[in-house]
Amino acid sequence: MKLFVQKLTAAAMMLGGVACASEHGHAGLTSDAPIIWDMPVWPGYTLPVSNSMIMFAVAIILITIVLRMASKKMQRIPHGLQNFVEWVFELLYNFVEGLTGRKIAKKYFWYFATVFIFILVSNYLGLLPGVGSITYDGQPLLRGANADFNVTIFLGFSYAILWFIWVMKEQGPWHFLTHTFGPKGGLTGFLKYALLPIFFFVGLIEILSICVRPVALAARLFGNIFAGESILEQMGAIGWFAMLPFMFLEVIVGFVQALVFLMLTAIFLKTQIGGEEDEEGESAH
Repeated sequence: MKLFVQKLTAAAMMLGGVACASEHGHAGLTSDAPIIWDMPVWPGYTLPVSNSMIMFAVAIILITIVLRMASKKMQRIPHGLQNFVEWVFELLYNFVEGLTGRKIAKKYFWYFATVFIFILVSNYLGLLPGVGSITYDGQPLLRGANADFNVTIFLGFSYAILWFIWVMKEQGPWHFLTHTFGPKGGLTGFLKYALLPIFFFVGLIEILSICVRPVALAARLFGNIFAGESILEQMGAIGWFAMLPFMFLEVIVGFVQALVFLMLTAIFLKTQIGGEEDEEGESAH
C-alpha cells in the first residue's frame, strides 16, 4: 500500500510540474510537442505530425535498417554486425529470463526486447546535435520521442493492453479474479472465510494499482527524459563545456530508463502469471 501511494504521488508531481511549465511557459523545451505539418490521409482528413512523431519514425527506421543489415547474410559463425546484434539479444534474453523465468521469457521476450531497444535508441537520438535547434516554420523540427508525454503514454497503455491479453490467455478470467480477490497463504477453515473481506479490499487496491501502472510507467520515463533534455538545452546556451558533463549523465540516464521500463514491465507480468507452476517446470527441465 505504501509503495502504491508513493508511485501515485510521484506521478502526480511529475504531471503537475509539466502542467505548471506549460502554463507559465519557458524559452526552452516545451511540454507539448509542436505540430510540424498536417499529413493528408483521406480526402478532407489530415494527420497532425509532431516533431516527436518524426523522431519516433526515425528510431523505428534506424532499428529496422540495422536489423536488416545484420540478418541479410546470416552465417553459422557470426561476425561483424550480426555478431554484435546476436550478442545484444543474448544478453537481453538472459536478463529477461532471470527476471521472469524461462516460461515467460520464451513466450514474451519479443516484446521486452522491442520496447527496450526502442526506448534506448529514442533516448540517444534525442541527444544528437541539431535535435531541438533545427527549426521548420519557426518550430523545432526534431524532438526526442520520449520527451513527449503522448509517446510515453502510448508505450504505457499499449503494455497495459498486452498485459491484460496475456493474463487472460495464461490464467483466464476466473483464475485472475480468484488470484486477485481470493484468500492467500494457504488458509483453510473458518479463518479463510473470516478474512475474505480483507482479501477483497486488498484486491480492490491491487486493481487500482494495475490501473495506475501505465500512467506511472509513462510519467517516470517522460519526466526523466524531458528533464534531461531541458537541462541540456539550458546548458547548451552557456557553451559546450557546460553541457558536456550533463551529456555524459544523460547517456547513462537514457540507458537506465530503458532498463527500468523493461524491468518493471517484466516484473508486473511475472508477479501476475508466474508462480509455482513455472518454477516446477524449470526444475523438471
